[in-house]
Amino acid sequence: MRPHLVCAALCAAAPAAAQQSAFDFSIANIMRGPELYGREPQRVQWSADGRWIYFQWNPPGTDWREPPHTYRVRAAAGSAPERVSDAQLDSAGPLLDRGTPSPDRRWRAVAAGGDLYLVDARTAAVRRLTETLGTESSPQFSADGRRVYYVRDNNVFSVDVDGGLVRQLTDVRAGPAPVDSAKAAGQRGALEATQRELFESVRDRVARDSVAAAERKAREARLPKPLYLLPTERVTSVSVAPSGKALLLTTFQPAARARQVQVPNYVTLSGYTEELSTRTKVGDDQAAGRVAFVALPSGDVKWLRVVPNDTTRPPATASVLGWDDAGTRALVYAVSRDYKTRFLSTVGADSGAVHPIDVLRDSAWVGGPCAGCGGWLPNGSRAWWVSEADGYAHLYSADPDGTDRKQLTSGKFEVMQVELSPDRTQFWLHTSEQSPFDQDFYTMPVSGGPRTRLTRGEGSHTVTPSPDGTLLADVYSRANRPPELFVMPNRPGAPPSQLTVSPTADWLSFPWLNPEIVTVPASDGVPVPARIYTPQQMHAAPNGAAVIFVHGAGYLHNVHHYWSSYAREYMFNHYLASKGYVVLDIDYRGSAGYGRDWRTAIYRHMGGRDLQDQVDGVKYLQQSLGIPPNRVGIYGGSYGGFMTLMALFTAPEWFGAGAALRSVTDWAHYNHPYTAQILNTPDKDSVAYRRSSPIYFAEGLKAPLLMAHGMVDTNVNYQDIVRLEERLIELGKTDWTLASYPVEDHAFVRPSSWADEYRRIFELFERTIAVPNGAARTTTGPR
Repeated sequence: MRPHLVCAALCAAAPAAAQQSAFDFSIANIMRGPELYGREPQRVQWSADGRWIYFQWNPPGTDWREPPHTYRVRAAAGSAPERVSDAQLDSAGPLLDRGTPSPDRRWRAVAAGGDLYLVDARTAAVRRLTETLGTESSPQFSADGRRVYYVRDNNVFSVDVDGGLVRQLTDVRAGPAPVDSAKAAGQRGALEATQRELFESVRDRVARDSVAAAERKAREARLPKPLYLLPTERVTSVSVAPSGKALLLTTFQPAARARQVQVPNYVTLSGYTEELSTRTKVGDDQAAGRVAFVALPSGDVKWLRVVPNDTTRPPATASVLGWDDAGTRALVYAVSRDYKTRFLSTVGADSGAVHPIDVLRDSAWVGGPCAGCGGWLPNGSRAWWVSEADGYAHLYSADPDGTDRKQLTSGKFEVMQVELSPDRTQFWLHTSEQSPFDQDFYTMPVSGGPRTRLTRGEGSHTVTPSPDGTLLADVYSRANRPPELFVMPNRPGAPPSQLTVSPTADWLSFPWLNPEIVTVPASDGVPVPARIYTPQQMHAAPNGAAVIFVHGAGYLHNVHHYWSSYAREYMFNHYLASKGYVVLDIDYRGSAGYGRDWRTAIYRHMGGRDLQDQVDGVKYLQQSLGIPPNRVGIYGGSYGGFMTLMALFTAPEWFGAGAALRSVTDWAHYNHPYTAQILNTPDKDSVAYRRSSPIYFAEGLKAPLLMAHGMVDTNVNYQDIVRLEERLIELGKTDWTLASYPVEDHAFVRPSSWADEYRRIFELFERTIAVPNGAARTTTGPR
């Protein structure tokens, strides 16, 4: 982290181009969003021969309504992207899917367009295995390479590579299971006995029925044994052992008694109000899932306890991370219902026995980047996974029984992504090893040891190697340049070639800043990173005011050297700086990128340590730049909107105005998976909810407040802001406004809505904190 030099930052001269650009630097223009700064190349895939790179994208200036389309570009310098037609994509589909390799690595089994194919890894020749109306998926080879297992209609099938014989291996049915009629007893049993005694025709009928039942049972014995699910349960994934001895399936069952939030949609084609059924609220009856072990070919089923010692509740999360090469054991990841324990277990193919090999417990909640990453090393020699055991997300491995546990990476950085190379001799890793503000691509032997950094340049690299491993497709961005697709040879320091240009020439003509990262001294002695934008960088005169931008999502990384997911806010912060404001953007406690302790510092009190980091940001501005608290504004969306409310309600002496966008006002009304991890549930931890919810502190509002919310918000429901509105009315608060957006969801889509919202934010700051001593404020309440 670079030491902050405030004077240098404020006095540095901006490029002369800032004065020459003809760019329309207005709120309406910058809120056009991706129409202006471009679409990020996504879903990058290589053709089987490594000559083409396919990706989802749109050219510069494409209308915001247009969905991304498939493009391809030759993997060579100077190549230009070309649109791929639907017909081309249909034929190329099997060649793009990475699929699963055969044991001898010659073939890849892939699913494309709902059918199965074999792709020759040497020649890229394609052979079709299925052509049906059903959807085949999840192909994988048997251990001997003679069969391909796949899933169709919630059942597992196999097809012989030579000959094409198809076998159905499971018979999963909707429940409940039929109940055989019990033998009549009592009065009815006596009547039946009399009938058999008196009538030969009845005795003949009973004999025929008995023979038919025996024949039916004999036929059924040769077929997969039916597996009956619960009435509303459905299969979510199936994983077959390469040995063919067993499979694991996971299921999902909706909550039976849960009440769904209904969101009214007022602007509809029909002219009538239509309701959208969205989600439950935290602590309500929750959906469940199970893991089943199915022995093959018998079809015998064993429901597994993947969270040991918890017999009454299903896991919060359960997934199968794969089988070893021989198909003798699988690796299963599961998180307890209270989110405080993670189990990594093996499941034996012979018996379905569950054996935990690594258990991670957290007094807050388990999580972190790549929390569910894991698998097997070649020949099932060792299992590998990512864990926060030492406080940061790092790579570990162990013998199949959990012994000889080794930490393969270490340090104050995070492993964000990891996978095995196709030849399974190396790990491919994306980490923040260079700094918390950068992401690079590394390789490392599967046994551990030195890592080789393959990417260079400040920013973020997301790399997809070519099938033969000789080239790297790199989606790379910097703080002031959106992600673009590059290609480079697979060797350290190799020069990359840019293949896409996503922003408009108009946008590129403007000298967008690479914001300096400064350190805010927090009150608990921890240095907190922040981006700073200054008027001097924009050739503007300071107006003596400042604005703090609070990123959303809570667990999100926004102070770094690469393109922000808050791109509109990035540009709006430039706009504010051009009008004289200093802007501070803080990676407060709870943000991603800084390890477990940073991530969980908000446990049981959102709006506690994270809000204090914002207050410490105000102190920093006051001490370093002489900006008084009553001339500091604050704004943000979603979690940033929640933080803005908590700032104005619980720390009003530190802020002069605030804009809270799509904000949570009462955590008891938010969803379960996010909220229950951090605050537990309202019925069990009411203290955490009361001290974390702005609605309980609304009486503290003194500074002018703008609230903005989409009325069709299916994430933070519009009801949330309406409840706070009523609370403010009942408290007699006057200096607040609510702007409602009738057709917008949580993330706005229409540029006109974005422009209206940010015009209101700017006007709020202009009439409040921009004016010395607050002379132009319209507040009628006490200050």
